[in-house]
Amino acid sequence: MDTQMRNFGLKVFSLVTIFMLLIQNSSSTVADSSGDELLETMVEEDENELAYSSRTHGRADELGAMEDDPWLMVQKNGNQFVVNDQPFYVNGFNTYWLMVFAADQSTRGKVSDLFKQASLVGLTVCRTWAFNDGQWRALQKSPSVYDEEVFEALDFVVSEAKKYKIRLILTLTNNWDAYGGKPQYVKWGKAAGLNLTSDDDFFSDPTLRGYYKAHVKTVLNRVNTLTSITYKDDPTIFAWELMNEPRCTSDPSGNKLQEWIGEMAVYVKSIDPKHLVEIGLEGFYGPSTPNRVQFNPNTYAQQVGTDFVRNHQVLGVDFASVHIYADSWMSQTITDAHLQFTKSWMEAHIEDAEKYLGMPVVFAEFGVSTKDPGYNVSFRNTLLSTVYQTILNSTKNGGSGGGSLLWQLFPEGTDYMDDGYAIVLSKYPSTSKIISLQSVRLSKFNSLCSWKCRWGCKKKHALETSLYHDDL
Repeated sequence: MDTQMRNFGLKVFSLVTIFMLLIQNSSSTVADSSGDELLETMVEEDENELAYSSRTHGRADELGAMEDDPWLMVQKNGNQFVVNDQPFYVNGFNTYWLMVFAADQSTRGKVSDLFKQASLVGLTVCRTWAFNDGQWRALQKSPSVYDEEVFEALDFVVSEAKKYKIRLILTLTNNWDAYGGKPQYVKWGKAAGLNLTSDDDFFSDPTLRGYYKAHVKTVLNRVNTLTSITYKDDPTIFAWELMNEPRCTSDPSGNKLQEWIGEMAVYVKSIDPKHLVEIGLEGFYGPSTPNRVQFNPNTYAQQVGTDFVRNHQVLGVDFASVHIYADSWMSQTITDAHLQFTKSWMEAHIEDAEKYLGMPVVFAEFGVSTKDPGYNVSFRNTLLSTVYQTILNSTKNGGSGGGSLLWQLFPEGTDYMDDGYAIVLSKYPSTSKIISLQSVRLSKFNSLCSWKCRWGCKKKHALETSLYHDDL
């Protein structure tokens, strides 16, 4: 064994020793906790945890020191994400409007502020829009006609994300009319003389499919004007998302949407086989799994033309996506039932991703609105803790829980964009602490898994991982 390997062995031994000391001073009560007990367990950490967080995430203006780590593509190995063959768990956020803010010099600095603040609490993935169809500050002004200034703004978002070691999930269009999306494509089609009767014609009309494919091709082949890296070759991009929350209510059978997903996933892969692809679904169960519809938040969810298991069995789709909005899907008034639903919703999808899909699942949107009756910060913190602990419970067993992305993170001075779900870290230190501690936990777990991968000590790894998770 050479000197480098001996040094590595000593570091691993020290790490495990520290974990064991931490374990002896803690108890494994989180999995069985609820409400305030769960929040207390998640938040009350000793000073060693906070010191670890500071050392791990450091100052955002010193990130140049991290350049020694190779910036490689995120890939999938079975039901887990990996980078350079090492485990990668997602602790991230949504901020959909970054491109539009970057297009205006007066607001561009907010993009940098956001990435800096996110990096300081250890967030590693951001989901944002790579589209704005026919609207104010449109990226795509009409089919295949682009505003170069806005495209350069997207270049800036990608470039700036890399600077702060944050990867991006780029969404290629919207089911809803915000930022154009599916309805705008139909408007373009009608203007071209097509006989279209529903926004859902987006999924079936050959011309509209062609419009969408042309946009996909343009974005994936874009050469970043700041980095000179083609998007399809840039490891900063975590994954491509076909559409935000696709639904096809005109066809509850799900066949129309299924065909569209199959065609578009393969098309994306034909241009860019390197990056991961996901659909952007909310996660509703459909006709293919009648025994699972009990987990849906309401009966209407079964009628929107989506089908979680069937949709994700399509060739070209690498991981599953699920959203969590108990306050929108069940009742707006805050109750403990929202927390119970969140936990069972997540566990059902993690189980299905393991049993039937063999892929990771990312809970790509979750949150609670400050406009909900009965809302308070304590409830939001408990919701975050519930989501985070469910992810950790999955990682303990080598499960398919790949991570989560809160909706949504804002920098200071952007309150006018708030839809009720915005989290400004500086305003909510208790929430910021919960987010940071999740980053620490996932980082520690990645270290243990890396040890397993390098040394092949499967039994040792299983023992220490189990003990470590008891500490969580």
